[in-house]
Amino acid sequence: MSIFTPTNQIRLTNVAVVRMKRAGKRFEIACYKNKVVGWRSGVEKDLDEVLQTHSVFVNVSKGQVARKEDLISAFGTDDQTEICKQILTKGEVQVSDKERHTQLEQMFRDIATIVADKCVNPETKRPYTVILIERAMKDIHYSVKPNKSTKQQALEVIKQLKEKMKIERAHMRLRFIVPVNEGKKLKEKLKPLIKVIESEDYGQQLDIVCLIDPGCFREIDELVKKETKGKGSLEVLNLKDVEEGDEKLE
Repeated sequence: MSIFTPTNQIRLTNVAVVRMKRAGKRFEIACYKNKVVGWRSGVEKDLDEVLQTHSVFVNVSKGQVARKEDLISAFGTDDQTEICKQILTKGEVQVSDKERHTQLEQMFRDIATIVADKCVNPETKRPYTVILIERAMKDIHYSVKPNKSTKQQALEVIKQLKEKMKIERAHMRLRFIVPVNEGKKLKEKLKPLIKVIESEDYGQQLDIVCLIDPGCFREIDELVKKETKGKGSLEVLNLKDVEEGDEKLE
């Protein structure tokens, strides 16, 4: 027995809806889940891998397709593929409360992982566990911002956690070798950017091993290149200066 389906209705399942309002009307497209982000970031370039159908809807869940005259009025064309691209690029992705909650939980965990990976207890030089960072984030009532990258938010979290606990970004160990002539003058300029000088050797060249805050790396790199006119060299010995073992809560 066949079920009659009106011709202006299309039924779809496992769908992510992207919506756009234009000329006072609502237009929607049906995409495969997890593909919209890939298209917007440029990772996915095949439109057929993103769209379930090249149709434009007024309501995806009810399967109601947009009328041709409404499309021309709103978009100036009835080329559905082109309209789909516009909605895909600029529209608002619709997610259920459950999906949004899952996404925010995952972002919260990812932020905590980045913080744990980048930071140490400054007294013991030991890293914190992800679970401990998650707990600390809950204690400061950190609220995840879905439109900001996890890396940006991790840097925000580090700033906020510094007010509540002993935490700082793990130092980076650098070695730079520069001509002796420029060495002394350069060292004075680098002093404010260096946390600890571990060794320095004045031979035919100045050879310094030091610890810095990773946030200062670019500035130091540019300074060494500029002051030595490209004759100096900079080498990263360790991305993180940490002691073995995790920092535990008492």
